[in-house]
Amino acid sequence: MQTNIILAGVGGQGILSVAYVIDHACLAAGYHFKQAEVHGMAQRGGAVQSNLRFSDRPIHSDLIPRGKVDVVLSVEPLEVMRYWHFLAPEGWVVTSTTPYVNIPDYPEVDDLLTELVTFPNLTLVDTGRIAKAAGNLRAQNMVMVGAASIRLGFAADQMLPFVEQLFAAKGDKIVEINRHAFLFGRAAGEFFRGLVDGGMAPLAAHRLMSKLDPASLDPARTPEWIQAIGDDDRRLDEILALEGDLASDRAPALS
Repeated sequence: MQTNIILAGVGGQGILSVAYVIDHACLAAGYHFKQAEVHGMAQRGGAVQSNLRFSDRPIHSDLIPRGKVDVVLSVEPLEVMRYWHFLAPEGWVVTSTTPYVNIPDYPEVDDLLTELVTFPNLTLVDTGRIAKAAGNLRAQNMVMVGAASIRLGFAADQMLPFVEQLFAAKGDKIVEINRHAFLFGRAAGEFFRGLVDGGMAPLAAHRLMSKLDPASLDPARTPEWIQAIGDDDRRLDEILALEGDLASDRAPALS
């Protein structure tokens, strides 16, 4: 077993913190791992990336060849486009949809999402919205760790101790915010995939999740939402027009 990951984002988004949690989870699970240094313009706003590999066998290089990446984990949606050609044929993209507009010709978000949903294996997570629900916009990186954790093969309790360890020096409040960010992100990633695997179009699933309270997401509820909406765009538009966030257990009342 070997898993190859590209961590992508921009300076200031905490790519090293993402790597810290994954690295320590790998060590605790008894895996071999190698991580390349973070490359790019590390000042706030510059593109950065790192290769991270873990395996049950020794690893001889920290760099991943093109066509061998299992997961592109990106804290910024446009950054995915720099690394899609590294993906293995069955590789996954797990990405934030919250843009970090750091260039004058940054594309329209709707156009970017239209490009992203062409990837067959995809998880979209609105990290900005989820991190705010957790208590701090800066926790977007932990939202992404949570969203990717299932795809990386780790249970929540294999990673949460290292989220807590990473932020312990900043006090209990910051630890709790980042714990919530991780758990909300994990639920959001699983909820999104439940909708898509159940037949909902990725863009429709992303639109629906923009209406649901991040703290309420229960992946077990996805079949009810699929039944309530199906492929009826008008029904989805009605739901999006409702005032306030919806709890994920309100699907039966909408059907």
